[in-house]
Amino acid sequence: MADEPLIYENQFNVQGGNFSDAGKVASHIKAILKGFGIPSEAVRKTALVAYESEINIVSYARKGVIHLRLAPDQIVIETIDEGSGIADIELAMQEGYSTATDKIREMGFGAGMGLANIRNFSDIFHISSEPGKGTSLKMIIKWRP
Repeated sequence: MADEPLIYENQFNVQGGNFSDAGKVASHIKAILKGFGIPSEAVRKTALVAYESEINIVSYARKGVIHLRLAPDQIVIETIDEGSGIADIELAMQEGYSTATDKIREMGFGAGMGLANIRNFSDIFHISSEPGKGTSLKMIIKWRP
């Protein structure tokens, strides 16, 4: 993507623990992509990975940022959070595994599907995490006009 021209680029701040605003960034990203006429399947996948990423930041980090980059043939979502990090990424990637608190579960989150859904709906997925510092995700969704 480094040599491809960008159509659009923006970043969005997400505040950890702010469940009342959870999902607003993903909805905004969805609206932006629709405004550019991106095919609905690519919009759906991107909205899903953005939403799951946003919920993870709200649930587990102090704060984070979601970067959106739109190129002529792909959408890149990158998230960087300042949180507790993930000690065992392989375990965290397993469907159903969750470290959610009871409070988070009572709100309807924390089913342990977030990272698995992000991986499954991305064409390319990278995760890195450092315990005590935070987690970074990079998701690429390919599309064609």
